[in-house]
Parts: sequence; structure tokens; C-alpha cells
Amino acid sequence: FDPGRAYALHPQVAIRPEPFGGLAYNYDTRRLTLITALPLVDVVNALGDHETARDAVAACVPEPDRRRYEKALATLHDSGVIRGR
Repeated sequence: FDPGRAYALHPQVAIRPEPFGGLAYNYDTRRLTLITALPLVDVVNALGDHETARDAVAACVPEPDRRRYEKALATLHDSGVIRGR
């Protein structure tokens, strides 16, 4: 995962918002991934609207928390929730 690259929600993944964050369901693998922060759901949904993942994080998350959200995106990338575009 490189936050300087462009990413988007995997086309086979749907995110259902929940009070704690969201549930990401991959229709190919039938894997359910827990997203434990509402702002992270916002970042994932904003990825397609920004040139880089870093830009999406900057648009949705305050400065002190950005590095943590970039690490969370790396985990979502590894689990197949998001992918490069």
C-alpha cells in the first residue's frame, strides 16, 4: 500500500454503515471486514474522488490522526476491501 497512489473501493465490496463504523462485505470471497471508525468509512467512500489515498485522508481526517488512518487503509488494502486504480 502506497498512500501516494490512487485507490478505490473494490467493485465486489459493499459497505454497510453502522453506529461504530461499518461492515464491508466482499461478494467474491464472502468475507466480512469490520471497520471500527466512522471517519474511516468516510475515507474509503472518498477514495474514488481524490487523486491519492493521502488526499482522501486529508479531506476527511484531522492532521494528528492521518498517519493512523493511512495504516488502516493499508490493512483494508491487504484484506481486499480497497484496491489500486
